Amino acid sequence: MDLIDKIIELSKRIKTLGSSLETEEATKNALIMPFIQALGYDVFNPREVVPEFTTDHGVKKGEKVDYAVKKDEEIILLFECKKFGAELSPDHASQLYRYFSVSDARFGVLTNGHVYMFFTDLDKPNQMDAKPFFILDIEKFEKHEVEELKKFTKSAFNLDNILTTASDLKYTGEVKKVLNNELENPSDEFVRFFASKIYSGRLTQSAMEQFREIVKKARKQFLNEKINERLESALSHPENSLESEEEKNAEQQALNESDNGIVTTEAEIEAYNIVKAILRTTTDASRIAMRDTKSYCGVLLDDNNRKPLCRFHFNSKQKYIGLMTNKIENRIPIDSLDEIFDYQEKLIETLKEYD
Repeated sequence: MDLIDKIIELSKRIKTLGSSLETEEATKNALIMPFIQALGYDVFNPREVVPEFTTDHGVKKGEKVDYAVKKDEEIILLFECKKFGAELSPDHASQLYRYFSVSDARFGVLTNGHVYMFFTDLDKPNQMDAKPFFILDIEKFEKHEVEELKKFTKSAFNLDNILTTASDLKYTGEVKKVLNNELENPSDEFVRFFASKIYSGRLTQSAMEQFREIVKKARKQFLNEKINERLESALSHPENSLESEEEKNAEQQALNESDNGIVTTEAEIEAYNIVKAILRTTTDASRIAMRDTKSYCGVLLDDNNRKPLCRFHFNSKQKYIGLMTNKIENRIPIDSLDEIFDYQEKLIETLKEYD
């Protein structure tokens, strides 16, 4: 079983066991030990995994870190654990910070069994950084993140190799956060940067607000174009090509307009486009409609509530697609929107039930 399959299994364990994990020990046994085991280390072999590892440090005598992972008799990873659901922040890593400075380990992990924060000493030697260089969310991860996690497995662990990429990982993650914040809520500096490239007039407050909205609209259109490029590549048949840019923009505007507190997300729009691309091989694409609600986003045939094709439940970290059989919904967890293509036959079958 590949590492990504093991992580998917852990994600399923969170869904079934998470609500019953009320203590730190329960979290360790149910989630964290299996995670360490998934990395290839024998949690029942004290030569590889030492629970309650103790090192005297200054006035803090007998203080313990939850797990120390060894390879070739050397400590390579330290784990500080919190109970499932506990908030994680670098402030909670103080104990891990103290151990890091007096051990040979170059990596510390702070976790609640759901999120894993990986720290090292990029800023100052032998002093754990205040910010993690890598964060893995077991319920919401990308394939490239699992590839990074593989570097910590017993078979692949190489200190120099990880440290070489750790700096890039840390700052790439920080840039992504800044970029996401700017795209969601453009700052004056961000708006001014784009406006200065295309506008020769004076940037008054009124002009700034106008360009702020233009930046937001450009972001949505840019993302939709990239989404549709992926769809066209996946379908790879010219007869399945997506609707014109004018049609897409009209749909985008209709889907986003709401006066009842309902917000249609980019993920829901992308999922809708995937379903439409699948079903347009069987029926006219104009018959496939989208209707968003506060609890789910539905795809309907002929915009008829009595003809549900599927539903998207994207309001939590774990996404679900609801497939219909005799109008009865069966929710299936998905980790990426591309997985919707796996249910092509079922979607076509549901459409044919109504026709």
